[in-house]
Amino acid sequence: MRVAVLASGSGTILEAMLKEGVPVAVVVVDRRCGAIDIAARYGVTWELVERDSFGPDFDRDGYSARVANVLKSYGVDLVVMAGWGTIFSEPMFSAFGGRIINTHPALLPAFKGWHAVRDALAYGVKVTGCTVHVATPEVDDGPILAQEAVPVEPGDTEESLHERIKAVERRLYVDTIKKILERGSVSDLR
Repeated sequence: MRVAVLASGSGTILEAMLKEGVPVAVVVVDRRCGAIDIAARYGVTWELVERDSFGPDFDRDGYSARVANVLKSYGVDLVVMAGWGTIFSEPMFSAFGGRIINTHPALLPAFKGWHAVRDALAYGVKVTGCTVHVATPEVDDGPILAQEAVPVEPGDTEESLHERIKAVERRLYVDTIKKILERGSVSDLR
């Protein structure tokens, strides 16, 4: 399977994948970010498909189609979102539906959305965690492939809790990707 990684940030999840030997064919970024340096350091091809707007004029369908076309040009079989900051619309799911996976810093279906760690702390939960799931047009709503709990410790801040979740996330995500690659499809994990 040819794997593409989509990243928007520092690239720590990407680096965890590359360190563990996940065969990444291409890294796609939506902005200049640390993931570019990590891809370059590991000799992985990267593409910038720059997001042209973060306002109400953003053409989500057009952007989703542009990213899908880049991925198709690399013959990608599995799309792995690793800190990707842009929500896709139908053109991406038409091209890669059921083959896009994501990680989320909570035990879905609890605490969907961008502020999951903050929301878990505000709610007062004693346990949260991370989820690896199939991405769908409905944000944080796809079939769950793997989850692991992370306890909330007394005095936790959003930052301290998120760092512990990220440590688990990097391992769980890589393990899940390796299982997908061994079995040859995402659907074999559901």
